[in-house]
Amino acid sequence: MTSLRKDAFELLEKMPEDKLTFIIQIMQGLDGLYKNDKDEREQAFERLESMRRKADRM
Repeated sequence: MTSLRKDAFELLEKMPEDKLTFIIQIMQGLDGLYKNDKDEREQAFERLESMRRKADRM
């Protein structure tokens, strides 16, 4: 475990239970942003590959 993760876990351990809901919502939002970004990159790569294949046929 990295020291950064260890620090994050320590902070979570200190957090009152009623505040954890907000932390979970933030983390889920960040996770959603990462997944969307990854999907967009994959789609962009597929478009580039498609264009390359078309250019190779010319």
